Amino acid sequence: MNATTPPVIGFHADEIDLSTPTRAARLKWVIVVNESIPAGRAVNAAVCVASATTQAVSGILGPEVIDASGETHAGLPWAGCTILSASADALKAIRAKGVAHEATFVADMPAVAQAIRVYDEYIETMGATDTEEIEYLAVSLVGPKNRIDKVVGGLSLMP
Repeated sequence: MNATTPPVIGFHADEIDLSTPTRAARLKWVIVVNESIPAGRAVNAAVCVASATTQAVSGILGPEVIDASGETHAGLPWAGCTILSASADALKAIRAKGVAHEATFVADMPAVAQAIRVYDEYIETMGATDTEEIEYLAVSLVGPKNRIDKVVGGLSLMP
């Protein structure tokens, strides 16, 4: 991400309408995963960027839900989240396009993050690596629907 403070991306309380289809939401959320990595690593990468996204993007999660037995279930993304796959090169380009658009939130999972077990070492390694040298395993994008559609257009759902 940039050294500058990114704009706040999210839903305002007055635009959250849990009674409408996900396609009616102003913002679209997609996670694009590197198609060449094994399923376990792909799931890990997608979950990691989803975690970063839900913390950073306001209003993306719906409220807790209580079932008929009285058990509480955590809120899920009320506006949906689509999981797509792409080649490593396409993933790098998708991330770059997302970062270039100020109204788009981007969370990424560099391959090195799965290889390092100490977060301080991850910080150090990333600090010594130029952006163009980073291999990405997954990228999460949230932004205006038309912009996100242009960035990920033509990609397939992750199998």
